[in-house]
Amino acid sequence: MTGRLTIALAQMNQRVGDLSGNAAAILEVRGRAGGADLLLVPELQLTGYPPEDLVLKPGFLRHTAEAAAQLVAATADGGPALAFGSIVVQDGKTYNAMIVAEGGRELFVTLKRELPNYGTFDEKRVFASGPLPEVFEFRGVRIGLPICEDIWLEDVCEHLAEQGAELLLVANGSPYELDKDDLRQTLVKSRVAAAGLPMAYLNRVGGQDELAFDGSSFVVNAGGELVVQMPDWDEALLLTEWRRSAGGWSCVTRQDYQLDPYPEDVYHAMMVALRDYVTRNGFPGVILGLSGGIDSALSAAVAVDALGADKVWGVMMPSAYTGSASVEDAKECARLLGCRHDVISIVPAVDALGQMLGGAFAGTEPGLAEENIQARLRMVVLMGLSNKFGHMLLTTGNKSELSVGYSTLYGDLAGGYSVLKDAYKTTVFALSRWRNAQRPADALGPAGAVMPERVIDKPPSAELRPDQKDEDSLPPYELLDAILAGLVDEEKGVAEVAAETGADVAVVAEMEKLVLRAEYKRRQAPPGVKIGGRNFGRDRRYPITNAFRTHRS
Repeated sequence: MTGRLTIALAQMNQRVGDLSGNAAAILEVRGRAGGADLLLVPELQLTGYPPEDLVLKPGFLRHTAEAAAQLVAATADGGPALAFGSIVVQDGKTYNAMIVAEGGRELFVTLKRELPNYGTFDEKRVFASGPLPEVFEFRGVRIGLPICEDIWLEDVCEHLAEQGAELLLVANGSPYELDKDDLRQTLVKSRVAAAGLPMAYLNRVGGQDELAFDGSSFVVNAGGELVVQMPDWDEALLLTEWRRSAGGWSCVTRQDYQLDPYPEDVYHAMMVALRDYVTRNGFPGVILGLSGGIDSALSAAVAVDALGADKVWGVMMPSAYTGSASVEDAKECARLLGCRHDVISIVPAVDALGQMLGGAFAGTEPGLAEENIQARLRMVVLMGLSNKFGHMLLTTGNKSELSVGYSTLYGDLAGGYSVLKDAYKTTVFALSRWRNAQRPADALGPAGAVMPERVIDKPPSAELRPDQKDEDSLPPYELLDAILAGLVDEEKGVAEVAAETGADVAVVAEMEKLVLRAEYKRRQAPPGVKIGGRNFGRDRRYPITNAFRTHRS
């Protein structure tokens, strides 16, 4: 019976559906973990996570089984044993599983029992629930291998402890959310205390559609001490040393890494998600409308930091109502970032549409329709350039606007991806101030300011009519965002939100009406990186046709 183990923790990126690429990456990491007894990689690392309805495709399951068998066979080289996440089909049922292999053969398979089916997750749609898992005996050590959600409920860890587990290794696919680091560590420490066993929590990194995975893997010993903290956002391989004593097993390796504080963590999530979305979908870069406003300035900064200035193209499209300050600010943003900047006036197109629609619009006063024509013409310009040169159109709207429908369908709402989709306007201000003062260590963009201070300080405006300001139509953003956090993120009623924010009940009721009426727009909005616990899309799914209101006048 051994008294020592070396367990390698591989915090890895992945690409959903890229079975050969993911398998090759696992083997490459295994080659660098030569001194380890066992290598642990994240949940569903072979298939990528979340695989969603790929799991319902028989061909995908067949190819996954073949790739898993090849990984198992590759362990015949005498290197470390390998515990990897994959999909297993047993008795006609499909399971999220961990497979342990060594010496070219399969040693152990455990099936995920607790399937998350809330918010981002819908695993019950595609996976069957496994039984309470057995303990895996390795080198005379009894190891529990719960899978991600298995530790969020008490049963699995309690069962493994009762079965004689001596330590717990949990592979995860846990996406980033605000304050998730503290939540994970609090949870793990509670499971460690209840089971009396140390736990290694391994998570992945990288972007997958609307999700950003932050890594932030860690180890907690049986006494509740956090002894290992791995980096956030970066791939990492750490060989951890474990020893048996009279009191049981413990990790003797020590590593301390300072995780990103707010709002740097949000900014990093945006960078990672955009980088992987653009590169993995084969775009040569991104194009966006650079208006001189804060939303487009921040979107451009994230894009340059994630992709490099040579892959970002800003286009200023002035209309008759665009102020000279906005033209100057857009140009200065591009100069500070070092990205391409073009100016293409939409005035000729607005005039042409005015002539085309003049007869149909005769006898009416200019209003919202004429304003929205400008926004839609800008998208015609941007999509024309996108189609011609291949750059993905980056949408620049924020969550405050998206919540209340303060955007133009087939206009500024259009695009391929949005880094601000889950960021309220007040978050946009915080991120912009932070980025003007700080630069992420892995950013490809410049040090120093990335936008003029005037962009942050001036009142937000769509500039679609003379002297227009956002607050002409909406409450001040500090109040609006507090209202929206209550209505959207916390699902509270009008009266409760009014009491908590100090806003007039009628104002909150009007915002609720706008939120619910804008659902049809959000269904047609592009994907965007998830930041909070209740993003539009994966987390919040409301009916478009919906008569319910929490307040009726």
